[in-house]
Amino acid sequence: MYYGNIKKSDIANGIGVRVSLFVSGCTHHCKGCFNEETWDFKYGEIFTKKTQEQIFKWLEPSYVSGLTVLGGEPMEYVNQQELLPFLKEVKRRFPDKTIWCYTGYVFEKDILERMVPKWRYTGPLLQLIDVLVDGPFIEELKDITLLFRGSSNQRLIDVPKSLAAGKTVLWEHED
Repeated sequence: MYYGNIKKSDIANGIGVRVSLFVSGCTHHCKGCFNEETWDFKYGEIFTKKTQEQIFKWLEPSYVSGLTVLGGEPMEYVNQQELLPFLKEVKRRFPDKTIWCYTGYVFEKDILERMVPKWRYTGPLLQLIDVLVDGPFIEELKDITLLFRGSSNQRLIDVPKSLAAGKTVLWEHED
């Protein structure tokens, strides 16, 4: 897996100060994408053990709320393979920190109905994600006033509550 960027202190992609990993590779090619260079699966640098250790170091401070994975497209099959062991280790080392994931796929239709039965990584990966921002970016629905998303079709999904309920439960910001 390749990655295009890592932000050590990000406040735009989830609650609190977060470390954000922008993986490479995306087949959606959304019109108006803010990160087109990451469509290429070989863009940027190889995601190595050294890269992972650096992210773990950046996650250590108590003021860091967690990790956000975006891209590119984290839910592309090749990216899931690499992200699963990495996110398992994040949860093991930092059980109180949250993991957010941005995907252009739709939670019910693409992830639950198609990916989970077909790919062995998807189900276990979902178990590690706290909030999933789903749906493709649609330029005509762009709204800069939305919290943590770019277009009004995108949703913030509470993954643990959704999996427990057997239906999609939207994430609610607790003040």
